[in-house]
Amino acid sequence: MPRESGRQVVATNRKARHDYQVLDTYEAGIALQGTEVKSLRAGRASLVDGFAIFYNDELWLEGIHIPEYSQGSWTNHAARRRRKLLLHREELTRISHKIRESGFTIVPLQLYFLNGRAKVEIAIARGKRDYDKRQTLREQQDNREALRAMRERNLGA
Repeated sequence: MPRESGRQVVATNRKARHDYQVLDTYEAGIALQGTEVKSLRAGRASLVDGFAIFYNDELWLEGIHIPEYSQGSWTNHAARRRRKLLLHREELTRISHKIRESGFTIVPLQLYFLNGRAKVEIAIARGKRDYDKRQTLREQQDNREALRAMRERNLGA
């Protein structure tokens, strides 16, 4: 059987880019149990309430929901258990120094398989205020209208 290649996205956290200003992103491995991997390969996961936190100089991912594997037996996993993130020591220290400043948090952006291995893209982010969210939506809408007007003008000529 040939090895998997490429990137297969399982879940994305679209709400995170709306609620947070993303400053830095990292790719981390994630320590999973067998039934979790099978459930992910079936394309089932939710990152909506996920966040990462440090315990004993290790980074742990909490709040993500990987449902139980339907064909699993008594060996099934807990759906919302704490999962360890696998990063290099330098990356962990860089992230921990950044997080010590107030207002920063670590949010998962995407969960995917890269060459057959489960990875999660995490971001150091700062929460947006309500007026920042409205401003971002306004800018996106203005850009869409400008592109639409240019496209109509080019098609008409």
